[in-house]
Amino acid sequence: MKRFVYYAILLTVLVLIFSVMRLACQTEHERRIQQIESRIKLLADSQSEYYKQLENVKYKWIQEQIKQYALPRIDEDGFLVYHSAMALFYIDRWGQSKWVVHMILPDIATGVETRTNDFRRDSLVPVEMPDKVDYFNSGYDRGHLAPSADFRWSRKALSESYFYSNMSPQKPEFNRGKWSQVEDFLRQYVIYTGHPIFVVTGGLLHDSIQKTIGVNKKIKVPPYFYKIALDMQASPPRAIAFWMLNGTNTKPIINYVVSIDEVEQKTGIDFFYLLPDTLEDRVEAMKDVSLWQSKETKGNVKPLELEELPKGAINSVEAEKYIGKKATVCGTVVATRVLKDAKGVVVNLDQRFPNTLFSFTIWQNNIPNFSYEPATFLLNKRICITGDVEQYRGKPTMEVRNEKAIAFITDEK
Repeated sequence: MKRFVYYAILLTVLVLIFSVMRLACQTEHERRIQQIESRIKLLADSQSEYYKQLENVKYKWIQEQIKQYALPRIDEDGFLVYHSAMALFYIDRWGQSKWVVHMILPDIATGVETRTNDFRRDSLVPVEMPDKVDYFNSGYDRGHLAPSADFRWSRKALSESYFYSNMSPQKPEFNRGKWSQVEDFLRQYVIYTGHPIFVVTGGLLHDSIQKTIGVNKKIKVPPYFYKIALDMQASPPRAIAFWMLNGTNTKPIINYVVSIDEVEQKTGIDFFYLLPDTLEDRVEAMKDVSLWQSKETKGNVKPLELEELPKGAINSVEAEKYIGKKATVCGTVVATRVLKDAKGVVVNLDQRFPNTLFSFTIWQNNIPNFSYEPATFLLNKRICITGDVEQYRGKPTMEVRNEKAIAFITDEK
């Protein structure tokens, strides 16, 4: 019995010793794990704090840049307001801002913030402002002047883009159509070049505008909108402007390119007056869209105007109206693509994929009917194609069987 008790005590002691040793070993590893996790958390907290500091410095830099280069001249009563990443000039009697200035930063390429939809009144504008009830059932969108997507690098700046001071009544077909393509176009330029740009946006506003919306019919409806961009980091600096109807715009956005001088004439606003006179004069006269085209849009050209077309012909924009009919479609060849396994060649007029307006296909069995190699010879030529207009994936197209269906446009036509 005593021996049994002795062995039991010994076994218990051994179990305790092994347990303590095992616990000591686990504790050492656990302690190391906790140390590493604590350091990681410390680094994460530190990184988060630095990102906040960086964002705040960017806000200050943007405001500094806008004040130095991009504020339009102010010559009437209103409220000049600075938010984190934009500045605006609010006119009470029009129920909206006369213009909004902001910057698109290359940070949009990596930004992950998304729409907040927190539409609200601007507390920095000291007058009664429009609200959702003023736009409800009006037939108009609450159209952003400075688009929220331009601020996807900052949750705060993106949220501020939903102030009603940044809203203007826009027709849905305008806001969600060609206007959004202009906004995309400028963002793609920033991503492509890596340059931050200034953007000034506004509607054509004046006291004699009759069309209004809102509970008190106070919000003027601009018949046109403009968007102006300036790249001060380009060498030399460059600018571009767009002028669009607040409604249906059917042509490619390249057709709505104008100079800043033209926008100034239409609006009476003096843009970029803070620039040196010689630089201001030069950039405000510019309207070369090729300087602003990114990889996707490089080479796209303006469709031919009526006076440039041969008699009875149509341009690439009008082609969609002739689906199921025979027509002569004219334009500039901006892209050719040899199909997989050399099954044929697809040719685009005026606009490259994915902005295709009109294309035609020469299948491989018809290539021998040409005295030239279509894929290379046709590129950059102005031509007219005659045949039956068909539809492929929602776009007008045509099948060309021989070179007699293609005529070349000379300056003398």
